[in-house]
Amino acid sequence: MTLEQMTVRRDALLEARWRGVRTVDIDGRRITYATDAEMAAAIADLERRIADTSAGARRRIVRTAASKGL
Repeated sequence: MTLEQMTVRRDALLEARWRGVRTVDIDGRRITYATDAEMAAAIADLERRIADTSAGARRRIVRTAASKGL
């Protein structure tokens, strides 16, 4: 999915959420969300993907471990 497609989907979801509607028509498909929380999760996922795509690089995860040496 391209950045433009993700942005269009996110905008459609935001507009539907602001209107209080849980059904969205995107690319000729009708999607109905059961709850507002489900719709919010979809918006958050799209925003994360848009941010990742816009940044151009993957985020690195650094994990640290410590031991007393015993």
